[in-house]
Amino acid sequence: MDILLNVVDNKKINEKITISGSKSESNRLLILQNLFPELSIENLSDSDDSVHMQHALSTKDEVVNIGHAGTAMRFLTSYFAVKEGREVVLTGSERMQNRPIEILVNALKDLGATITYEDKVGYPPIRIKGSKITTDKVQINGNVSSQYISSMLLIASKLENGLEIELLGKITSVPYINMTLSLLNQLGIETNFEGNFIKVLPKKSVKKQTVVVESDWSSASYFYSIAALAEIGSEISLSAYKKESLQGDSCLAEIYQHFGVETIFGENFITLKKVKETKKATLEIDLKNAPDIAQTIVVTCFAENIACNLTGLHTLKIKETDRLVALNDELTNLGATISVTDKSLHLEISSTINSNISIKTYNDHRMAMAFAPLALRVPIKILNAEVVTKSYQKFWDDMQQIGIKIDKV
Repeated sequence: MDILLNVVDNKKINEKITISGSKSESNRLLILQNLFPELSIENLSDSDDSVHMQHALSTKDEVVNIGHAGTAMRFLTSYFAVKEGREVVLTGSERMQNRPIEILVNALKDLGATITYEDKVGYPPIRIKGSKITTDKVQINGNVSSQYISSMLLIASKLENGLEIELLGKITSVPYINMTLSLLNQLGIETNFEGNFIKVLPKKSVKKQTVVVESDWSSASYFYSIAALAEIGSEISLSAYKKESLQGDSCLAEIYQHFGVETIFGENFITLKKVKETKKATLEIDLKNAPDIAQTIVVTCFAENIACNLTGLHTLKIKETDRLVALNDELTNLGATISVTDKSLHLEISSTINSNISIKTYNDHRMAMAFAPLALRVPIKILNAEVVTKSYQKFWDDMQQIGIKIDKV
């Protein structure tokens, strides 16, 4: 489905939106729930990724296909490695079969896991024979995707001797590691993260409890972008959010002050209020702890005619698409002057925005959603718009509620 986006009018926005639970938290908790049946979950993400995760955890089939769900691929690799007596082939979409998994597989094999490649070495599909793991120490580079590290942390307490992970070199995406550890702590699992060492103690069972998933901050980013482009005085309320968040993307509240957006924290919700014009100074940010909001931020900068230098983006090359190349190509088509390296993005001030440009989404939900707010400036086409369901089922409905007119083309 391809769609054309237009703004109905330029009135001040004043809307309330409910966003489903964080995909990152939900997928961690789904693994933990299957390891500890005493756990109940509320406000679970309705994303495709979480649906794939639930199906993978409940199926008895030998072949487990998780589609485009990268988080599920990483987390399930460790999960199935410790399911004694179970043998599965874990696979996914064509893109998933070209996303590397070797770093995680090697770490698990160092622990004693039995994993082999069905086709290309280093990539899915992989065959996993669940076994009892007693080795309790492993090393992994600290600058790899935090999902590799979280994957092992999620199963660590179910290992006979627990687990100590040594992170080699510089550590990136620390908030996502801390999210995993915080969820473990909520369940009563003891952890310790000092320097480059993370230790998780063994735990056979946890007390019966319910965890409420906070709404997804990555999904909130698109409303921050809309608020930044809206008239002064516009307000968008989003639920359910809290000030003390486990999610690294909650740094949005601070970043979007540059665009004149104030974040007001209420009881289980936030209100984004456009209080002043965007600062014209170049926006300089290291996003190593929150790379998933890079697309939203650069599109906001382009729409607001300001320059930006974004660094810490090395993990974007192994996402649903190479997001740095995709951003370079689509923003260039819109009239931007932009350059990218393998870990950074540099946008110059743009005086014009080309209208009615068709944005390719590359099977990447964030490409579709990050560019949608541009409709507040010019008509824009989004190709394969249904890709948003990967993380945000009712995104286009919420865009219409905000005041964006959507036509199928």
